[in-house]
Amino acid sequence: MPTLHTYDYAVIRVVPRVEREEFINVGVIVSCPGARHLEAAIEIDPARLHAFAPSLDLDALRPWLDAIVAICRGDAGAGPIAQLPARARFHFLTAKRSSVVQMSSTHVGRTADPAGVVEHLLTKMVRVPQG
Repeated sequence: MPTLHTYDYAVIRVVPRVEREEFINVGVIVSCPGARHLEAAIEIDPARLHAFAPSLDLDALRPWLDAIVAICRGDAGAGPIAQLPARARFHFLTAKRSSVVQMSSTHVGRTADPAGVVEHLLTKMVRVPQG
């Protein structure tokens, strides 16, 4: 029987007008300490984002989203937060903020395939359902 790992995840959201609290999901962040796995992935649908927020500057937004991925990877160029232990990075990234890039509440799951959770969550929570 495969080993089941507990993981935490949050959905990465773009909130163009914070005061309205409307958002579009653009990515996920997953922490699975038992498998020593921390990963974030971003998938932006530019046409969908433009239809939702025509004045949003996507080029200005991308570095903020890219930083989340870099911090999860522990990239040296991502600053001191990226050098913290993986669990601390997850908690830092998922802390509540009032900004254009926000995280959902954290949720818990179990999986035998920690590396496949990000893809599963992108399909379920970020990508537009097909058909």
